[in-house]
Amino acid sequence: MVSTSAGRKDGSYLLCGSGGGQLAVRVSVVSIGVNALLAAFKLFAGIYAHSGAIVSDAVHTISDVLSTIVVIIGIRVSGRVADENHQYGHERFESVAAILLAAMLAAVGAGIGLSGVRNVLNSASGNIAVPGRLALAAAALSIALKEAMYWYTRDAARRTGSGALMADAWHHRSDAMSSVGSFAGVLGARMGYPALDPVVSIVICCFIVKAAVGIFVEAVRKMTDEACDQDTIRKLETLVSEQAGVLGVDALQTRRFGERIYVDVEIRADGELSLKTAHGIAEGVHDRIEEMFPSVKHCMVHVNPSEARSGKIDASGGEIGSAGIEGDRV
Repeated sequence: MVSTSAGRKDGSYLLCGSGGGQLAVRVSVVSIGVNALLAAFKLFAGIYAHSGAIVSDAVHTISDVLSTIVVIIGIRVSGRVADENHQYGHERFESVAAILLAAMLAAVGAGIGLSGVRNVLNSASGNIAVPGRLALAAAALSIALKEAMYWYTRDAARRTGSGALMADAWHHRSDAMSSVGSFAGVLGARMGYPALDPVVSIVICCFIVKAAVGIFVEAVRKMTDEACDQDTIRKLETLVSEQAGVLGVDALQTRRFGERIYVDVEIRADGELSLKTAHGIAEGVHDRIEEMFPSVKHCMVHVNPSEARSGKIDASGGEIGSAGIEGDRV
């Protein structure tokens, strides 16, 4: 096979170069500011109003600050250009950040669940203090702000394709759900049902752990060369088949590399064409794939002669009658 490279030479593609990285970091900085202020207010309200639920909620929000710092680090590292030690880029570091966030989220959920179980046991002996109204106000404010931050971060995650940012969005949602439980618990305690708070906390724990498992599974898939979904593969095959000079698609393979995609495709072309012409067809397929699929980081196109899938082998071990092209997006 005669193979040559085309397109960009440094083999890298930076999200921050197109504004995605700056957007992700900006959203993360806003998240840190909102969470820090909210955590301080909830901690004060929980202590002043004698509400253990609100104090636990404040600790949950503090964990959000730590998780967002992890997101920023993950995005910064994954956006680095390829170097001698990471010649295919650093995109998988964002999946590593998502896994760390999933672990933090699961730990927070488990902590809330254990606290709920302890409070259920305490409620049976009547050892739960009735919280003040400030605790209700803190929970209501937390619900509103955290739900708003969930949608704000989720929108940015979808625009940038950042798994770590999406994980952080779910961390906001888990905090909002935790605050819903805190609000219901505080209200129930003030109405004479002290056990309502811990019961709701246990239910919230289940939702948080479920979200953490989903984030973990998605991140692992991106780190283990999972193929793209069938709809994406069909679209790629259709696009390649429509290109000038392509008589058919013999093989098409994809793998996910962090938030990016690698594509290897074998096309069939007229075997009587010159090597230069076959190379031009491969180059056209390569460029069209990158144009229509911005998430493709690397694309390799191999050309088979139409009259035979396997050509003769020359003295140097190369295949006569085939051509190829590959290149990375920057």
